[in-house]
Amino acid sequence: MLEHLVALNALPKIGPVRIRRLLDAFGSAEAILNAPKDRLTRVDGIGPETAEVLRSWESHTDPATELREVRERGLSLLTPDDEAFPPALREAYDAPVLLYVWGEVLPRDRHAIGVVGTRRATIYGKNSTKKLSFQLADAGHTILSGLARGIDTTAHEAALAARDGRTVAVIGSGLAKIFPAENLGLAEMIADGHGAVVSEFPLHTAPDKQTFPQRNRIVAAWSRALLVTESPAWSGSLITANLAAEYGRPVYAVPGPIDKPTSAGCHRLIRDGATLVTDAGDILDDLGGLGLERGLRSASSASDSVGPPDTPELPPEEQTVLDALGDNESGVDRLIDVTGLPAPTVTATLLKLEMKRLVQALPGFRYVRR
Repeated sequence: MLEHLVALNALPKIGPVRIRRLLDAFGSAEAILNAPKDRLTRVDGIGPETAEVLRSWESHTDPATELREVRERGLSLLTPDDEAFPPALREAYDAPVLLYVWGEVLPRDRHAIGVVGTRRATIYGKNSTKKLSFQLADAGHTILSGLARGIDTTAHEAALAARDGRTVAVIGSGLAKIFPAENLGLAEMIADGHGAVVSEFPLHTAPDKQTFPQRNRIVAAWSRALLVTESPAWSGSLITANLAAEYGRPVYAVPGPIDKPTSAGCHRLIRDGATLVTDAGDILDDLGGLGLERGLRSASSASDSVGPPDTPELPPEEQTVLDALGDNESGVDRLIDVTGLPAPTVTATLLKLEMKRLVQALPGFRYVRR
């Protein structure tokens, strides 16, 4: 019964590996929660303290209230038995026993490519991420990342800018505690028909130093391949890359300037065997592609062409933002005020215009017409 699995997933100090051992031993979450203490301690890894938590589960969680809020928020729950649960993630030894989903996970999301990197992204890192994520999304791959500041945010936005682009954000908090808060608008755009925001944590779980590594393993296990676009020598993205390698996923990395600490992590990955990437074709050729040749051609022409393509007519939002730019450079805040469009719409539209070579991004989140 789903309510019992929700309760089991919410208990402290009992991770997915031990939950799976318990499920193997007892057959269901309901049987685990009703089992006597002496039987619980016979399961490998379940000591007296953990068994006591299981026996007193009602003092730790209220699954009925949790499920009611899930319904009220328009969310859904996926278990490994559900068809929509990502097959690659299901096969991981430490796979989550439950996924909270805002939006929708589709069959095409099993072709997800993880894109990760530093929160303190440089212009070089963001531009590399924009180009590669846009190309991969336009070729039919879902872009999977963590909704963090910097590279993650850029990867999600680039996927949204691609034709029929999809992206999945796996977060290190509950869905009622979107973090960072400034990415709530981006999360809404993703969930509104362009992918999903996903968490294994109960709704009101706050992020902490344990939840982010747990999130990283989901990104690594779910991804068909993992791309690191910018990373210093010590970074959570390197942890994700190491996990991906353990799961048997190919790892790719973007080289950077040799004198920049922000590229040291990528250089280490390449030295240790990751594939050097300068174009999405490097990844698509390795993976055998999805048979979607239109994606790479259109993405490459959009991001690499010498000048603007012929664009006799733009979608209304793109034309509105382009007109608002005028002949002088403008900040995002000004464009939001002038156009009256929501902030996430303006930033996504600017990225689309940038990929079409109609605008140029400048330092300080400023833009100018080409």
